[in-house]
Amino acid sequence: MTKLSVNINKIATLRNSRGGDLPNVVQFAKDVQAFGAEGVTIHPRPDERHIRYQDAIDLKPEVYTEYNIEGNPIKKFIDLVLKTKPTQVTLVPDAIDAITSNAGWDTVKHKSFLTEVISEFKQNNIRTSIFLDPVLSQVEAAVATGTDRIELYTEAYAHQYGLGNKKAIEPYTKCAELASKLGLGVNAGHDLSLDNIAFFKANVPNLLEVSIGHALISESLYLGIENVVNMYLHKLK
Repeated sequence: MTKLSVNINKIATLRNSRGGDLPNVVQFAKDVQAFGAEGVTIHPRPDERHIRYQDAIDLKPEVYTEYNIEGNPIKKFIDLVLKTKPTQVTLVPDAIDAITSNAGWDTVKHKSFLTEVISEFKQNNIRTSIFLDPVLSQVEAAVATGTDRIELYTEAYAHQYGLGNKKAIEPYTKCAELASKLGLGVNAGHDLSLDNIAFFKANVPNLLEVSIGHALISESLYLGIENVVNMYLHKLK
């Protein structure tokens, strides 16, 4: 069974647009868990344009499933993760001004840096994952960093699948197979949706977790959040 972690950044974006506390991100996290989600993901950025650093702290006692914090491991982010001690930290090489995540790590070039950061998190009993493009050489190099898992960056798959190109799954299948042989857990995320998740799940072996936010929240505007969470859970069985 692949776990569904709901990224609630968009809820924070909506809240921030009016300057108040509606919708309340902590209550939303509690609700999606009650509806069946097996995890909550947040991705705080330095400008706090959606999830704020205080949100990460406020969410900690209320997330009783998997708590996944994503981000670029700058000092402020590292300090936040060490303070909140989530279930998992997912390292993403975001530029400060990036609208959304748009590339995976170069695990060859950044091996020393990643190894140092991951070591610190693991000493604090925090599971680690590295955001990666579906490239075999990057998966191989990820092992040397000491990471527990990789998260495959799925934008390319989602785009090509939408065009009818189902062969776009092949790099993901191969990377997941290699990761499993090397002892790495496999997560995935970015632009996964109700339209493309079942095919992805069926063709990516040993998929442990998917993190879905933008599509899930958008689909919920029409179908309702409880219904959509359960639709994902059904497709991930």
